[in-house]
Amino acid sequence: MVLRDILKKGADTLREAGIIEADLDAWYLLSYCMGINKSTYYMKQDEIPDMALADNYMSLVEERKTRKPLQYITGSQEFMGIDFKVNENVLIPRQDTEILVELALKFVKGKKVLDMCTGSACIATSICKLGQPFEVWASDISAKALELAKLNAESNEASVSFVQSDIWDNIDGKFDVVISNPPYITAVEMRELMPEVKEYEPELALYGGEDGLDIYKRIIADAKGHMNEGAYILMEIGCGQAGQVSELLVKYGFSEVKVEKDLAGLDRVVYGQYMEE
Repeated sequence: MVLRDILKKGADTLREAGIIEADLDAWYLLSYCMGINKSTYYMKQDEIPDMALADNYMSLVEERKTRKPLQYITGSQEFMGIDFKVNENVLIPRQDTEILVELALKFVKGKKVLDMCTGSACIATSICKLGQPFEVWASDISAKALELAKLNAESNEASVSFVQSDIWDNIDGKFDVVISNPPYITAVEMRELMPEVKEYEPELALYGGEDGLDIYKRIIADAKGHMNEGAYILMEIGCGQAGQVSELLVKYGFSEVKVEKDLAGLDRVVYGQYMEE
């Protein structure tokens, strides 16, 4: 069986399993397994590949067939042009979250920054690499998530300090910018998630309580005690949560509260500024 036929077999297998982007996923797995790009593939598509590699490729296809996310199979995901290691202890970085980082980059130069609920550290590392902050801290309740977060910061030569903390419990000092992509999926939404998310990504990083607002309430209620005068707080939100999160910020004394939309025109980030009265 030549390389072209092996790729077709992989795509057909995924398509029969109901994988939406079967052709694309089959290609990514082939590229990952055999270490080839498109140019190399077109030059070698009529050649018989090493059978050990071919067998390994089909084993990866079988993994994807179970709805295991592609990123957990390859162990990586690009975010803000940076490669991050991922596993089932952390949420897979999404393009939507780049909106949060791009907005935060406007505020972080020369500042002390905290990334709360850091997960893979994609936000903290990106801020450190792209934003010229004075100092970056990142926290998460999960020890296993922090293990991977530290590896991502180190492999990308980002100077990030990590602390295990349940929201503010172990956070010392004050910050100029607080950023968070907290768990915000509601109870109803949890039941409707795709198998790739529901069965594989960590519930700890997804579920935000019955209305999805549990973690926002905890972050915002005690945020001001950890923020310098003029500091900004920026949080990614789920669909339909902009009004409620904005109201929470106003309730706890934040001003200039605004909402940033994503590329699809949906509310994606709520942010505000802390000014002492």
